[in-house]
Amino acid sequence: MATKAFPAWSKVVRLHDDTSYAYVHVTAANSKPTFLLLHGFPSSSYDWRHQISGLAAAGYGVLAPDLLGYGDTDKPVEVEKYAFKAMGQHMAGILKNEKLGKVIGVGHDWGSGLLTYMGVYQPELFLALVFLSAGYVDPGTIYAIDAMNAGTEKAFGYPCFGYWPLFGSTEGADLLDQHAGALTSLFYPAEPESWKKDLGPLNAARSWIVADTKAPLPSWLPQEQAATHESIMTHGGYTGPLNWYKCAMQGVNSKDASGLTDERKRIDLPTLLVVGERDAITRLEIHEAGTKARTSNLRIERLDCGHWPQLEMKEELMKVLRSFAADVADQVQSK
Repeated sequence: MATKAFPAWSKVVRLHDDTSYAYVHVTAANSKPTFLLLHGFPSSSYDWRHQISGLAAAGYGVLAPDLLGYGDTDKPVEVEKYAFKAMGQHMAGILKNEKLGKVIGVGHDWGSGLLTYMGVYQPELFLALVFLSAGYVDPGTIYAIDAMNAGTEKAFGYPCFGYWPLFGSTEGADLLDQHAGALTSLFYPAEPESWKKDLGPLNAARSWIVADTKAPLPSWLPQEQAATHESIMTHGGYTGPLNWYKCAMQGVNSKDASGLTDERKRIDLPTLLVVGERDAITRLEIHEAGTKARTSNLRIERLDCGHWPQLEMKEELMKVLRSFAADVADQVQSK
């Protein structure tokens, strides 16, 4: 969580609707841009630890919140509180609180969904957008899980969303709370391809978690860091984090976006998509195609990793982010 991992840089703010957010903020030096880092599941601002330190050392500004339901931020139990529309307003409030101008938004996993919504509805907040692992997520997506599993099984030989029914169930949060170590082991695998059998297929994740299965940690997640991650995630439990899934599955976000035309969904900001070539769930084939269809100024980078480029290939990602920031600066100057 923000206050535990980076106490000297952490803050807490209460926003217009009385929601409290914790976040890390490092002020930019020498007129360099600030990166807004939006994490995914099961995560927190702690999973940006390498980028926070690296970007700050290079003079860039950083704003990395614990998103709603995570870390030191509020954790409402109501599913509708996790709508992208409301959370996008929260992010705008934090940026305003820090008196920041346009930022480079970076989203990973569910953070990419939130970043998409903000890029469509609040483009004035951004210089550019960066999507990691998951690309542009159509704001009007209706999550028909059975159809999505059937489609991915036909395309790739296995379903990619078989764990969603567990995450959308009434007992899902309790199971994850009781077996937090098993979930960490499942979601941070040493071999990314293991998700083809352990996460994607229907009931595979449930079986793994109920059995309290533990696998060796990857080299990029030392035991001490895994323990910190688990302490953060068990701090408030999994009800809030799973509400991101429930909000999507119950159609809250698609209702908010029901009036958007295809033209209105298009993003013209400079956009970077970074995908893992061995990510077995957020498949690059799907996310490259979807992002290309909705953006007009896109750069794509493929890395030899799974779902966690910010952890698996932190040095390579840092080079890509700095290169993209330089490209964006050149584009701004040329206007």
